[in-house]
Amino acid sequence: MKRVSYVTVRKRLVFTLITGVCLFLIMIGRLWYVQVVMGDDISEKAEESWGRNIPFEAQRGEILDRNGDILATNVTAPSILVAPRQIKDPVADSEKLASVLSITTEKAYEKLTKNESIVRINPEGRKVTNEIANEVRSLQLEGIYVAEDYRRHYPRGNYLSHVLGFAGIDNQGLTGLELYYDELLKGESGHVSFYSDAKGRRMPDLADRYTPPTDGQHMKLTVDAKVQTILERELDEAEAVYNPDGAIAIAMDPNNGEILGMSSRPDYDPEKFQDVPAEIYNQNKPIWSTYEPGSTFKIITLAAALEEQLVDLEKDNFYDPGYIEVSGQKLKCWKKGGHGSQTFLEVVQNSCNPGFVVLGERLGEKKLFEYITNFGFGQETGIDLQGEGTGILFKPEAIGPLELATTAFGQGVSVTPIQQVAAVAAAINGGNLYQPYLAKEFIDPLTNEITIKNDSLMKRNVISQETSDEIRHALEHVVAKGTGRGAFVDGYRIGGKTGTAQKAKDGKYLENNHIVSFIGFAPADEPEIVVYVAIDNPKETVQFGGVVAAPIVGNIIEDALIAMGVPKRSDQIEKETTWTDTPIVEVPDLIGRTVRDIHESYYDLKLEVDGDGDEVVLQSPEPGVRIEAGSTIRVYMGDKTTEEQ
Repeated sequence: MKRVSYVTVRKRLVFTLITGVCLFLIMIGRLWYVQVVMGDDISEKAEESWGRNIPFEAQRGEILDRNGDILATNVTAPSILVAPRQIKDPVADSEKLASVLSITTEKAYEKLTKNESIVRINPEGRKVTNEIANEVRSLQLEGIYVAEDYRRHYPRGNYLSHVLGFAGIDNQGLTGLELYYDELLKGESGHVSFYSDAKGRRMPDLADRYTPPTDGQHMKLTVDAKVQTILERELDEAEAVYNPDGAIAIAMDPNNGEILGMSSRPDYDPEKFQDVPAEIYNQNKPIWSTYEPGSTFKIITLAAALEEQLVDLEKDNFYDPGYIEVSGQKLKCWKKGGHGSQTFLEVVQNSCNPGFVVLGERLGEKKLFEYITNFGFGQETGIDLQGEGTGILFKPEAIGPLELATTAFGQGVSVTPIQQVAAVAAAINGGNLYQPYLAKEFIDPLTNEITIKNDSLMKRNVISQETSDEIRHALEHVVAKGTGRGAFVDGYRIGGKTGTAQKAKDGKYLENNHIVSFIGFAPADEPEIVVYVAIDNPKETVQFGGVVAAPIVGNIIEDALIAMGVPKRSDQIEKETTWTDTPIVEVPDLIGRTVRDIHESYYDLKLEVDGDGDEVVLQSPEPGVRIEAGSTIRVYMGDKTTEEQ
């Protein structure tokens, strides 16, 4: 028998010991790696396998006007959740739950027995009223949970509906600003976690863990609620009076591109968007619709001709026989028989098509369309809303003498309302084309600190300050003496331009179916607001922009400037009145006079008397104020000597 030496045994023992130590160190290293390096990941996976989450929605950020008035907010709307594996008596519990949620017992039983960890009851248990949620809580059913949810609330109903848009049931923005800035508004959901065993039953000895939601940021708009209210009022009245196919209104600060108000008809209640056709809530007409602008587009032709020094408005003359012939076709003026001999300032005042054809011919195809492009037509303005249109311009190879002529007075091209507002703002503000925008700043809901601030974006300069001054002067004459007299407001220097655009269908213009518009601004010396209104196919009226749209813009500008605290001007161009206009008179000083004396003066004003005494001690309006003839002056009678004592 072979004998093993002592040295061999010793070597084997040492090898076995070393091997054992190595294996032990490997096991210790692996254990350290699993516990330290992989610990968090394994813990998360373990929690996922035996943890259950009751979700808590974040609150969407509120939407505010420029002064902090709430336009969109949230209201609590709890949701009912089911943990099926925790249900002890699904038959009895389904009957109780069904009675509260007004669903069938069969549907409730199906939800309570579903092979899932957490089940929602849609739609009957989703974002219910607080009353229903309290009824569910009072049932005290194990495995039935009430999760904190929120529903979007628009406290002013249809107000600013197309701009704000709406959010869906899953707290996601679907249209308007709600969609465009969804990532900033929506926040991040939180949850309450509880632990369950392998069968899904709640483990009572382990504490729940709460992960709070992160609410979305508040958004403050450039919109002024006071101006927006005026726009809404005027469009409501226009709907009632003219029964149009549609209507739009835009108000903007021409000096920075801030949208002060925007509205269109038909409108809708964002909380009831399901009740209207999709084409209503999906079509934000001020940025989406495209149509021939008509005479409002003449402002661009005028700007180009003045900038190129191709016309002197005061000295150059033009004779209008009622038409102009281009390429064998007669392009008519709106006035039968024409305007006869006139300066080019009168061409602008009278919105004379043949006169603008001449300006277009002086500019030529290349130069006119260069200005049209520089003013932003044929491209998006970049406003922060989805679905903006670009309009349609003639392709360069398709432009001949006739296309040049019709473009010069706003026919044959297609533009959007927001393009027109931005372009006219540039024409009157000194020549700077700004990008229109709505979101002014974003605010942290916890600290109220501004996290994002949007500044105005000036794209380019398109004309000189001198040209802009001439344009404002000419457009103020349009309102005082021309086709825009309906927009005249005593004390506020308003400039503007009418538009009456034909609508085409199947390649032909429709009869007695026009989009009538007016774009105005004020004060003419230092513009602070530009307003565009378009009424689509107004009924039972003469379809002219000066008749329908101009008075609406005049009302908007007057009330908006008052709301904005803009003082009246004294150096206004006197209005050229017609037989349909009510004369403007100055309120006389009646203080110290008797009623008999006032009546004997035969003022073209009505008198409303109050108080006892022989002499007028107070009057309203004050002396020197200009009002329409036939208006009422209120006076308070008293003893002047006694009043002074």
